Amino acid sequence: MSLHSAIKGKLLSVIGDEDTCVGFLLGGVGEINKNRHPNFMVVDKNTSVSEIEDCFKRFLKRDDIDIILINQNLAELIRHVIDAHTAPLPAVLEIPSKDHPYDASKDSILRRAKGMFNPDDLVAPSRG
Repeated sequence: MSLHSAIKGKLLSVIGDEDTCVGFLLGGVGEINKNRHPNFMVVDKNTSVSEIEDCFKRFLKRDDIDIILINQNLAELIRHVIDAHTAPLPAVLEIPSKDHPYDASKDSILRRAKGMFNPDDLVAPSRG
């Protein structure tokens, strides 16, 4: 059991390619709940878009998951589902993969967050 889940009771989940999932699993995020469902999904060339979408929706419904990490190239495949998720938890973070670098212009969550702030509010007042 990871230290985070022992203290907080909430998990990080991962939907990604093999390299991404293995990296996070080696870091200790892998868990299997009481129903024997893992908190990660390894996506390969044979994985259908509907399988990715179904897994993402399952992670959204689980009360033991607070953060969903998804490779950005996979997020693009299910963009309509990610855009429909407006609740603060679980938080959805799009991450790069080995073969697909991160592109901030494609990240709908980042665009939504930027829309919440007025750029003038972020400028420090002058001390003159």
